[in-house]
Amino acid sequence: MTHSAPVSARRDLADAPLLVAARGGRPTRTPVWFMRQAGRSLPEYRQVREGVPMLQACLTPELVREITAQPVRRHGVDAAILFSDIVLPLYAAGVGLDIVAGTGPVVADPVRTAADVERLPSLDPEQVAPVAEAVRLLLDELDRTPLIGFAGAPFTLASYLVEGGPSRNHERTKALMHSEPRTWHALLEKLADTTLTFLRAQLAAGVDAIQLFDSWAGALSLRDYQEFVLPHSRRIFAGVAEVADVPKIHFGVGTGELLGSMRQAGADVVGVDWRIPLDTAVRRLEGAMPDAPPPVVQGNLDPALLFAGWDAIEAEVRRIVAEGRAAGGHIVNLGHGVLPTTDPEVLTRVVELVHSLEG
Repeated sequence: MTHSAPVSARRDLADAPLLVAARGGRPTRTPVWFMRQAGRSLPEYRQVREGVPMLQACLTPELVREITAQPVRRHGVDAAILFSDIVLPLYAAGVGLDIVAGTGPVVADPVRTAADVERLPSLDPEQVAPVAEAVRLLLDELDRTPLIGFAGAPFTLASYLVEGGPSRNHERTKALMHSEPRTWHALLEKLADTTLTFLRAQLAAGVDAIQLFDSWAGALSLRDYQEFVLPHSRRIFAGVAEVADVPKIHFGVGTGELLGSMRQAGADVVGVDWRIPLDTAVRRLEGAMPDAPPPVVQGNLDPALLFAGWDAIEAEVRRIVAEGRAAGGHIVNLGHGVLPTTDPEVLTRVVELVHSLEG
């Protein structure tokens, strides 16, 4: 499926530190933002979300604008990321699912056969029109701060659909991959179409970068990733490049052995969790594409260390910034999302510290 949506006039943010770093340039300061920066750690978020179900909130433009902008106002981060959820495009397309408190996404009818795949609905851009409207509202709200678009990668979406919800071992997902590879690839082709439609709607509305979350890809071996996942992620990044020249970020948890292949999928920036040092990640990325420009990395402070006291946090931030100098560019972030009980004041102090350090 190759089509392009008309792209709105994009803001000229060529000198924004995050976008400079993402393109391998030297920004005026080291950029920093946090995955899940808009969320339960903020009292203002809890106030506006009270009584509003998650997926309804993601499809309410004014609420998305407010929630997305909250951490920019509070912390002074170098980017906003669109408030959304990995499963939102599936829900918008008509897949029966809900986000259950304390559990996560739960699918009413899991997808486990070729017939199930055939019945999966496609996403029409009109079904995510409220998301595009939220992006347009945010462009005025954010002024000179870049807005990162958001989507889940096909493997992670498939893991929810096949398992019926979150899974520790992904046993049904891996079984389908290996026992019925034709069905598996048909499923991921459909999900790649859905993800591309969702990202193209955001790009047409004017987002300045995109991040593709393959949150659970770290459950796979390198061989399985390359055979069963990489072709579909590569198609998404190629489809994004067809419609907009924006930085493309790729992130997963526990993906230290997959980083080189994740870059080969077409990412400009590869997110790194806390399990390996950034300079080690850089060597792996360079080894996977030795003729490419120096890699750009994002990460990788352990979210749990934000509870360790300021002396420990400062030491870790300084170490991570120093390790990031091995890359062609470095965007400071966590190795996964902000934990719900994190003290917001600590996040603000981390931003101030990063901005005070030489890039």
